Amino acid sequence: MTMDASDISRVIEMAWEDRTPFEAIESAYGLTEPQVIKLMRREMKPRSFQMWRNRVSGRRTKHLAQRNFTIGQFRCPTQKMR
Repeated sequence: MTMDASDISRVIEMAWEDRTPFEAIESAYGLTEPQVIKLMRREMKPRSFQMWRNRVSGRRTKHLAQRNFTIGQFRCPTQKMR
């Protein structure tokens, strides 16, 4: 799958967001969690990637099955729509 710069930027933005699960990225862009990790590793500086991995590793909100709350949307109502 070929992605343009704006799609890559949006995937990175979604991956950094605490409450955006990997499943939302997969439904929007067709990228599985391992593919998102690979993209993040490729597109980010090594230290930034390491900070992101430390941040999301074990984070329950990044996986729908591990959440203890329900969701209705992938975006906050105040977030700009693109």
